[in-house]
Amino acid sequence: MASFTSKPPKIEIKYTQIFINNDWHKATNGKTFPVINPSTGEEICQVEEGTKNDIDKAVEAARKAFHINSPWRTLEPSARGKIMRKFADLLRRDIEYLAQLETLNNGKPVTNSKMDIMGAAACIDYYAGWADKFTGETLPTTSDMFLYTRHEPIGICGQIIPWNYPILMLATKLGPALACGNVVILKPSEETPLTALYCAALIKEAGFPPGVVNIVPGDGPNCGNAIVLHEHINKISFTGSVEVGKKVQEGAAKSNLKRVTLELGGKSPLIICEDADVNFAVYVAHEAIFHNAAQNCIAASRTFVHSKIYDEFIAKSVALAKKRIVGDPFDPATQQGPQINKSQFKRILNYIESGKKAGAKLECGGEKANDKGYFIKPTVFSNVKDDMEIAREEIFGPVMSVFKFDSYDEVIERANATNFGLVAGVLTKDLTRALKFVQELQAGSVWVNTYAAMKAQAPFGGFKQSGQGREFGKYGLEPYYEVKTVAIKLLSKM
Repeated sequence: MASFTSKPPKIEIKYTQIFINNDWHKATNGKTFPVINPSTGEEICQVEEGTKNDIDKAVEAARKAFHINSPWRTLEPSARGKIMRKFADLLRRDIEYLAQLETLNNGKPVTNSKMDIMGAAACIDYYAGWADKFTGETLPTTSDMFLYTRHEPIGICGQIIPWNYPILMLATKLGPALACGNVVILKPSEETPLTALYCAALIKEAGFPPGVVNIVPGDGPNCGNAIVLHEHINKISFTGSVEVGKKVQEGAAKSNLKRVTLELGGKSPLIICEDADVNFAVYVAHEAIFHNAAQNCIAASRTFVHSKIYDEFIAKSVALAKKRIVGDPFDPATQQGPQINKSQFKRILNYIESGKKAGAKLECGGEKANDKGYFIKPTVFSNVKDDMEIAREEIFGPVMSVFKFDSYDEVIERANATNFGLVAGVLTKDLTRALKFVQELQAGSVWVNTYAAMKAQAPFGGFKQSGQGREFGKYGLEPYYEVKTVAIKLLSKM
């Protein structure tokens, strides 16, 4: 097991203020809030606390930046893409510092932080390429009419991101919005604002005009709600829980019917068929649940295993879970860091107790991994039943729940018996069977013989209460532009 350091590396915290109009500001209410290191439970620093007045200031700056004659709106589209690529290059340039800052604030292993930063840069690069390529159409009509469509930016976009992938989520939201020519007010999670604020400095360095990107840290009830309810914000993109997502949609409707994209929770199934290679299946299932300490909306938190290979799968999964290295996220050997905060830590341990009381068999883990910080040992439950709390609710922690099945029709029905529908995975060598699963599983993404195959060009989003709308890919642009129809009557010659 990796070490549990009580002294994280000394990292200079460069930015803790609100970023509006390419400048740094203190909160109008004069308040700050603490940012905590989840590896130790200790305070890192204080950050300015944005509220409604700060959102109003950001909106004022964004409205000026979106004016039809502003430097941003008059910029040639390929030049807009060039600025975006510059931002991506700066993320790569500062990857060492950003990775350490992300790990300090979020707790994920520093190697994972580096992967996230590279993924964020790739996402920005991908959407930079779209800046001069999303176009309208010339439409067929009568010979005396010229009929066509224009794609135009929607306006001010409010973007609310979670704490589990701070930099990656920032890029996911900014990329399509900026490619389409919009302006943005982004609220990072109050748990993990530090890398977003550093990215604000890189945004200014990249050459974005003032007011195009504004970053306001703060909590949900005050800062986030002010974004949702603001009459001059035209679009909301939110990633988080179903409970808050419903409030976002309600607030958007009550204010100005702003457009809403929601990426919410999941209780995703991974179905392992009898013909799957067991060693491969164990590895895929292990990473599918335990990656990022299972603080992952796509985590395979329901692992369905065919009865013919169930016992072998359990034995090998338990052995692998016991070998997983939990500890200091700055140690290159570490595979799993802490949960994000004390509240989540306690919530996960309560779910584990619930599973034990309900009759699931605790095969390993199920307890804290260190006296300091919010570390939990990788946990494996066998003999999990569909009606148990750990089978129905999103735990968002390192808990593998393994279910047994005999019939493929049965497991499809059980996999779909949830209010969620974000992703699903299937491991099988039978192509016909795989395609049946692809057709019948109710999920926005279905991965066959792999898991977490996320690509910037591949649309991502959920069915049912896992959300609405899509991010990534060409589909990710659609929520960020309006379609205008233009009809021109061709006058006959005099």
